Order: sequence, then structure tokens, then C-alpha cells
Amino acid sequence: MPRAMYDYTKAVLSKVSFDVNLFCKELKKAMTRLLPYEIEELKVWVDALIKQNPQLNQCLIHLKS
Repeated sequence: MPRAMYDYTKAVLSKVSFDVNLFCKELKKAMTRLLPYEIEELKVWVDALIKQNPQLNQCLIHLKS
């Protein structure tokens, strides 16, 4: 159960990765809801996703904060 929010966040981000604005909005929400170690794992996952979808690169600013 502790991974439920992390897994849900990844699923949502995957589904909205077609729209940069939605992706940024959901990423910002995720940063407030996840635990610190989950945020670190999410950063690695998002980096891999951005390599497949370069247009999402502008959302990286939300991972820096």
C-alpha cells in the first residue's frame, strides 16, 4: 500500500504526457503529495520519460524545487 500514491502518480503522468500543460500541473501536484524518497525515484522516472518526449523538458523546473 505505501507505493500506491507513487504508482498512481506514474500512471497519471504517463496518461497526460501528450499535453505539456497537464503534465506540468500533475507533476507539481505530485511533488506536494509524495514522500521525499518517492520524489527522488520520480525524478529518475521523469528523466527517462522526457528522453522519449522531449517537449516535456520545460516541466523539469518543477522537479528542481
